[in-house]
Amino acid sequence: MSQQIQQRDGYSQLASDLLAKAKRGGATEADIIIADGETFSVQVRLGAVDRLTKAREKHLGLRVFVGKRSASTSTSDFSADSLDRLVTETCTLAKAVVEDQVSGLPAADQMAREQPDVDLYDSTKLNTEQQIELAKRVEAAAMSMDERVTNSEGGDFDSSSGRVVLGNSHGFLGEYQSSSFSMSVSPIATDPETGAMQRDAWYDVQRKFAKLATPESVGLEAARRTVRKLGAKKVATQRLPVIFDSETAGSLMGNLCSAVSGYSLYKGASFLAGQLDKSLAPEYVTVYDDGRVVGGLGSRPFDGEGLPTRKTTVVERGVLKSYLLDTYSGRKLGMASTGNASRSVGENPSVGPTNFYLAPGTKTVQDIIKTVKQGLYVTDLIGFGINMVTGDYSRGAAGFWIERGELAYPVEEITIAGNLKEMFAGIEMIGNDLVFRGRIASPTVKIAEMMVAGN
Repeated sequence: MSQQIQQRDGYSQLASDLLAKAKRGGATEADIIIADGETFSVQVRLGAVDRLTKAREKHLGLRVFVGKRSASTSTSDFSADSLDRLVTETCTLAKAVVEDQVSGLPAADQMAREQPDVDLYDSTKLNTEQQIELAKRVEAAAMSMDERVTNSEGGDFDSSSGRVVLGNSHGFLGEYQSSSFSMSVSPIATDPETGAMQRDAWYDVQRKFAKLATPESVGLEAARRTVRKLGAKKVATQRLPVIFDSETAGSLMGNLCSAVSGYSLYKGASFLAGQLDKSLAPEYVTVYDDGRVVGGLGSRPFDGEGLPTRKTTVVERGVLKSYLLDTYSGRKLGMASTGNASRSVGENPSVGPTNFYLAPGTKTVQDIIKTVKQGLYVTDLIGFGINMVTGDYSRGAAGFWIERGELAYPVEEITIAGNLKEMFAGIEMIGNDLVFRGRIASPTVKIAEMMVAGN
């Protein structure tokens, strides 16, 4: 039997043993999460290694319930004495806290019975020199693209791999492995006439190393995005159509994701409270959260409570159809979990997206820009001026002015303002350029009108 399998079996046995001890210590229910993994991160600046970190860590988190009272603890000390103390102290803590009538594990019959392989792990092992070389290549590509690229905030390469084991007193025991590889670079360009400087960045992230974009393509795109910002101007205040590129449109989906989170809803902190089955957007707008996307950056076979992940239709043909819930927030709202429990070791579950995205349309970015006589194409958002209770939205922005269906010149130091309800209702076009570089993604989106404040 390989050492890896022995260790894996060891964690499964350890989880079962500690759950049994918690029961003997007075717990009526309990769950345990064990995570171990290794991470590597290197940053290169102007060809020299600026920062390098390499770590291997393991953590164990225990949550126990004594009736309707609960407590959570964690440790990185896996010695027998330490774990015995952890179980005893967690049970003691749970008995001392106030009751919460909706606390407790999900029902036993809701546990994930199947654990599909959603292809999250790549066994590729890169040595330190290889990873440093990739960071150097991505920066060198950015620096070589244009003589106006004069400096760099660094080229980065990161890799990680790990395993999660989750068990509970219902008899559920599940595990999965995952990995990720990413690179990025942030070049700085200088205008030779004015001396004004601009910075931008580009990146890629994948579960599988073989799918990662080449350092040269990432570096050249970062440089292109940076140089095109030189000569940026301000614009007069006016109401105009606004196009969000795929990156900034992704942040709009992040706002929607926060608004449909069970915790925001039961606390009355979301403008979408009480809006289920009501129209949110035009009928060509559909939004999914899909935890079973093969190789997805947010995919997993089960959620942080051991419930099966799934594909949830959040918005269907413009109508808000579902919130994102874990067991606790679902009980608070009188609804069932959607399999969106997210969990850090030692923390109580909360709600988190898996792969949350706006379904793509059929139009290219150029098709969408051509429909605007005068407007704004947003490529950067700054600040967090969003009131999630009312939906009021105001953020600093930069991008490009559109004249007669073409990008005319770069713009900066502007503010865009509106209300998220009105913005979603005002979606006029959706691009075909959906690419996942995180758990939340969107294609390009055109909104009919927003206030653009400049001079």
